[in-house]
Amino acid sequence: MKFKTYNSKHHQRGSIFIYLGIVFVILAIIVVALVRYQYDQGLQPVSSSSQSVVIIIPNGYSVTQIAKLLKNKGLIKSTLSFQEYIDANNLRSSLEAGTYSLSPSQGVKKIVSILTNGRISSKLVTILPGQSIAQIQTTLINSGFSPSSVSSALQASNYVGSTVLSFKPAGYGLDGLIYPDSYAKDSSTTPTQIIQEALDEMSKKITPSLQSAYASEGLSVYQAITMASIMQKEVPDYPNQQEVAQVFLSRIKQGIPLQSNITALYSQAINNPAYNTYNQTGLPPSPICNVDEKVLKALANPSPTNYLYFVTGKDGVTRFSPDINGQNDNIAQFGQKGE
Repeated sequence: MKFKTYNSKHHQRGSIFIYLGIVFVILAIIVVALVRYQYDQGLQPVSSSSQSVVIIIPNGYSVTQIAKLLKNKGLIKSTLSFQEYIDANNLRSSLEAGTYSLSPSQGVKKIVSILTNGRISSKLVTILPGQSIAQIQTTLINSGFSPSSVSSALQASNYVGSTVLSFKPAGYGLDGLIYPDSYAKDSSTTPTQIIQEALDEMSKKITPSLQSAYASEGLSVYQAITMASIMQKEVPDYPNQQEVAQVFLSRIKQGIPLQSNITALYSQAINNPAYNTYNQTGLPPSPICNVDEKVLKALANPSPTNYLYFVTGKDGVTRFSPDINGQNDNIAQFGQKGE
């Protein structure tokens, strides 16, 4: 008769695997519990303080940006808990831009309820980059202001003490000087207050270092804003704006017309040939639209290249060349945007 031999090593290995499995399960439970605890703690109020904190959530802000804003203002404990709560409750599309009055004592759930239920202290009036005065006027009217109050608010004579207006020659309006941003509006806000705030913001953007950089290129601040306004409409991204700045500065120094299609279209729209840079050298008399900080900095930091031509192809890519042959080759190969 044969007897089976007991394999102690096999039994020991099996016991070890069972033990490790139990340890793994216990560790997993502990980790899940810790994660859940941290999540729950992140939802709790930052403090018992009921002091109001006013925040502005601009249009287009992502959940991540909103979370960072709330964290920086001391209104939530954890950006991660905030984002997880938003996702867990499928609320990403429900967050509303606006001005809110919040407090550290509210906690994430209360704050999210306020942000998603339209409990806005004031709404936002968003002035976009690249807008002409006529477009800004439409934006303000569409934001609920009366046409007559908007027309009055866009008169430069209302803002004589504004720093940025000191750069403007006599006889010109607010073209190019109204900084693009989101501005708070409540029931008592006037369009004049919004324009004043936008002019003040533009004044801050024209720093002494920018003024010095423009002067080194032979430009007054107003001329720089005028050139920047053309760049704003020509190309959207900073590196290309630096390249376009170099092209325009080189053309002006060499007495070559800027030949910007943007100015030709603007000239037709306002029926003023002085703005058509195909017909004359130098810059138009005044800006053709408002400008943002990015393009102002691009003009102050032009690329160190020798280009004299550029064209944006049908594929949306802007290409540069030092001579007309290169320009013609680019147009032949890639076409022109808008054709």
